[in-house]
Amino acid sequence: MTGPAAELTENLAAAGFLRLGGFHPAPDLPVPVLSAGRPAQSLVLIGSTGPAVWPVFMKSPEYADGKPDPLDRYTKRVLSECAARHGFEALFPFEGPPYHPFQQWALKCGGFSPSPLGVLAHGTFGLWAGFRAAFLSAARLPEASAMAEDGPCPTCADKPCLSACPVNAITLENGYDVPACRAYLAADPASDCWSGCLARRACPFGAPHRQAAETAGFHMKSFAG
Repeated sequence: MTGPAAELTENLAAAGFLRLGGFHPAPDLPVPVLSAGRPAQSLVLIGSTGPAVWPVFMKSPEYADGKPDPLDRYTKRVLSECAARHGFEALFPFEGPPYHPFQQWALKCGGFSPSPLGVLAHGTFGLWAGFRAAFLSAARLPEASAMAEDGPCPTCADKPCLSACPVNAITLENGYDVPACRAYLAADPASDCWSGCLARRACPFGAPHRQAAETAGFHMKSFAG
């Protein structure tokens, strides 16, 4: 890959992010129009996986300022600047309402499948791909072409994620029981779950992209409130 696409990839990687895919919007899954009123011809999905973003984020002013939502604020600052530099407009999953359908967009990109945990799984990154932004362009970019591959969950026969949860908060029948998970965390501050969801860690896909314990703990504290 050369040219603008390669430069975007390099700039994203320097900030701890990566391109997770893209697609050309169509009537079956529209995206917001651009600020000038023009339709977007390309959507590029931006994310982070496992340990990539954490070392860079730790050096940011947002990490150290003690204010709420440091990772979201870091993400918005850095990716807004990156989008503007490359001629995109950025949308973020944590801004709303209305909230943008990032999971639907990811499925449209290809390579993802729904998982029993309620998040999407990726063939390469497993359950460790976090959606951080969508970059919209008025140009029809070749790097925004959707992939034909499906995600890994339909091919996973053993589904170890279902048996790894200590309170059986994840089932195929009922999905993810969030209140049961939060209640368990609140009742047991010494649980291994505080170092990262055991069901998520049991997924056989994307192991090299797992979060380190410190990163996982940060997200679990945010989740548990």
